[in-house]
Amino acid sequence: MATLTKVVQASKTVNNVTKLFTNLSLSPSVSPISSPVYVRRVPTFQCALLHTTLKQNNLMEFFDDPKNWGKDKIKVGRSWQKDELRLKSNEDLHKLWFVLLKERNMLLTMEEAYKQEWKYFPNPERLDKVEDSMLNLESVVRERNKAYHMLETGTTGERPAELRYNPLGIRSCYRMRQYRIPRFMNSKWHKTHKFSYGGSAVHKFLRLYREKLWNIKRRARNRQNNQVAVLMRIFPNLDLEAVKEKYPDADIEKLQRNRKSDGHFVRE
Repeated sequence: MATLTKVVQASKTVNNVTKLFTNLSLSPSVSPISSPVYVRRVPTFQCALLHTTLKQNNLMEFFDDPKNWGKDKIKVGRSWQKDELRLKSNEDLHKLWFVLLKERNMLLTMEEAYKQEWKYFPNPERLDKVEDSMLNLESVVRERNKAYHMLETGTTGERPAELRYNPLGIRSCYRMRQYRIPRFMNSKWHKTHKFSYGGSAVHKFLRLYREKLWNIKRRARNRQNNQVAVLMRIFPNLDLEAVKEKYPDADIEKLQRNRKSDGHFVRE
């Protein structure tokens, strides 16, 4: 009988507790916003925390894919054009710059490795394509910077520059910058920047230098004239407009009267 009494009392206690929680959750007078109830959740099992880290690359990133080792030719694409780069955002250009930089470092490493092994470096034009892409990317970024500064300040935003003569009498581009001390007090700047020349030795050097440049230009012009003469001798119906576009320094009218351009055919 005593046991039955204890069981009845325990059941009544459980019912009272159930009603209390029901009133707390369903009572309209209690606002969950004004008096929130925080319940601490205790996990019933233990687990390790998951976390991610940056990918750690080793020195093999400086080398090409192993499947390309030993091949004589590797299929590659063309370089990035300016029109394509103008369509990308600044964030994409920033990412693409590091991709190209990584590719250039890899190609330079592989080129040196092939040289040490006395082997042929496959597709050496890959390095030129990467460098062309990087130059085009720099040009696009410079265009955007100029447009932004012109819109905000009315200037290009680049460092001012001008052509000045060095001690050898050759004109070079000098980019100006600001210094903390005045120009007449900056003795270090005067030691490294000299924009005047004189003396018989310098004038002789300039004369020989100009003669060298003229000979280079003359040889290039003669080379183009000879190539055009051979084309005119082989192909009588040659498109002169296309030839003039490809060989701008060649004298087409003079070559037409030259006997080197005459082939084994009769002109109409």
